[in-house]
Amino acid sequence: MALPKPLILVLTGFLLAVTLLATPPAAVRAEQPTRLPGYVTDTAQVLSDAQEAEVTAAVEKLYDAERERLWIVYVRDFAGMDPREWGERTAAASNFGDRDVLLSVAVDDRAYAFTGSLPHEVGESELDRMLTDDVEPRLRAEDWAGAAVATANGLSAAMNPPGTSILPLLIAAAVVALVLAGLWWWSRSRRAERERRELERVREIDPTDTAALAALPLPTLDARSRELLVDTDNAIRTSTEELRLAADEFGDTTTAPFAAALEAAKHALAKAFSIRQQLDDAIPESPDQRRTMLVDLIATCGRADRELDAKVEEFDGMRNLLINAGDRLDGLTRSLVELTARMPGAEATLDTLVREHPASVIAPIRDNVSMARERIAFAEHSIEQGRAAAARPVGEQGAAVGAIRAAESAVEAARTLLDAVDTAATDIAAARSGLAGMVAELRRDLATAETLGDHGGTELPAATAEARAALDDATTNGEANPLGVFQRAVAADTALDKAIAAATDRKLAADDLARRLDQAMTAAHGRINAAADFISTRRGGVDAEPRTRLAEAQRNLERARELATTDPGEALRSAQRAVELGTTALHTAEANVRSWQASHAPTGGSQTGAVLGGILVDGMLRGMGTGYRRGSGFRRGGGGGRGYGPGSFGGSQGSRRISRGGRF
Repeated sequence: MALPKPLILVLTGFLLAVTLLATPPAAVRAEQPTRLPGYVTDTAQVLSDAQEAEVTAAVEKLYDAERERLWIVYVRDFAGMDPREWGERTAAASNFGDRDVLLSVAVDDRAYAFTGSLPHEVGESELDRMLTDDVEPRLRAEDWAGAAVATANGLSAAMNPPGTSILPLLIAAAVVALVLAGLWWWSRSRRAERERRELERVREIDPTDTAALAALPLPTLDARSRELLVDTDNAIRTSTEELRLAADEFGDTTTAPFAAALEAAKHALAKAFSIRQQLDDAIPESPDQRRTMLVDLIATCGRADRELDAKVEEFDGMRNLLINAGDRLDGLTRSLVELTARMPGAEATLDTLVREHPASVIAPIRDNVSMARERIAFAEHSIEQGRAAAARPVGEQGAAVGAIRAAESAVEAARTLLDAVDTAATDIAAARSGLAGMVAELRRDLATAETLGDHGGTELPAATAEARAALDDATTNGEANPLGVFQRAVAADTALDKAIAAATDRKLAADDLARRLDQAMTAAHGRINAAADFISTRRGGVDAEPRTRLAEAQRNLERARELATTDPGEALRSAQRAVELGTTALHTAEANVRSWQASHAPTGGSQTGAVLGGILVDGMLRGMGTGYRRGSGFRRGGGGGRGYGPGSFGGSQGSRRISRGGRF
């Protein structure tokens, strides 16, 4: 039976009122951020007792293993807030520290948020992969407990990546090592044979021929320097022992020339050892520096050898003087007879010169005849002493050597004095005719010396001063003393020629150094600019190493500029280092960019290029896109994307603060 219409209206109103009273407004149902009472909070009542125990066990296991606190909260909705904002407010209300993370799930809103400080062991990509592959699928399937357990297990796995068995790697490494060892041994054998043949060829080169040495490869120079250093040291040790025996027999005076030669060789060897020490110490040298030092070392050893070799014949002669002392003394006696026979003629010649020339002209030879007579008398006395010493027993005859040498020196001096008298007339005439030419030569050389003032060292000023004095002497006393003036002018011009030659060499070396420095600085400037432009336009894909090399290259180039005028040699080394570092910076940056491009597949748009060029920067690097500085973040399913934005003024310090979230 149908109910009356008024009754139906009454019943309908009653039911509507009951429904309104039983259902609170949305504002009342909305769950606001609040302080969490425990690690697992389920106000949405979606977990059974067993599931809640499972989630709690997973959270506790994570804390026991890693001391990382994971909080889980299930609510019906996020009160109309963005999931990340709701999570951050809840974290703030719960006084989260740097070891707290929160998974917030709104079961009716079908949204979630993951908030807190990301553990240092976990990378951003690992977090994204965990949320995308492990957590979100379970939330979509309404496996609420499984999502929480997956979060705890995922964090634990990310903080402790599984180990890898190293046995296969060790086996492979052993095989590779054996192959490499075989190749190394074969290569080393071939290289040793080549170096041996090269060293044999190098032994034929004069050790003092620096030009030939400078053209040799560095390994060959190094090997030759070591070999020659040992040979020279052995030669000096042997010479020291031989000289000691000779000094015991002949005395220190007789062996003094050999002691001086040995001392000079020892000084040269000490310099060579000092160079070797610098080459072997922990401070590296550039290839050019090593080449220069090795050439200097070899040349120094060569000069030390030459110092000793120059005295070998004389030393052997000294040791042999006693063997043929009688013959030598007889020969000296015959020489005295010859000189004595020349005395009357020399006296007559001198008298003629005195009559024909002013006293100033013959002043250098006026006393020659009387001095020759004195030398002859001294030689006669020395010969007598030598014969007496040679007659003594073996081992007591050492004085004979000194007497023979003294007599030889006196005879030679007397002969020279008499020869000067005999040739004086010819020498005076030659001096008169040659003096004008010598004066002109002095003037030309002095003009040349003036152009080399900056490169003359200490030798050129001294030689120039003596040449000017000789020139003044020639102008003033040329007629009065042509022979003496001429001889002085010749000696002064000879010394000036040597000083000019040395200064010219230094000027050429300085010009060459300036040219090389200019080339090196130009090359460094170009290489640094190329590297700087490359890094600047691709800085999004370039890491720290090429930037560091570039900065060091720029520092070395600036140092080269500062030293260019005061120390061009050091400036050249800095410029060459700048070239090396600039090249390394460019090549390393290119490798960085290739690696970056390989790991970032093209998207078809312009964003990838902008990121590579540094126009857009990763938000995580500057605190953007995390919700920590600007309140934005990564979104899931609701649009958005990775947090890139334009660069801005400010430091590079970023944040480990994370805020992920979105719909599921």
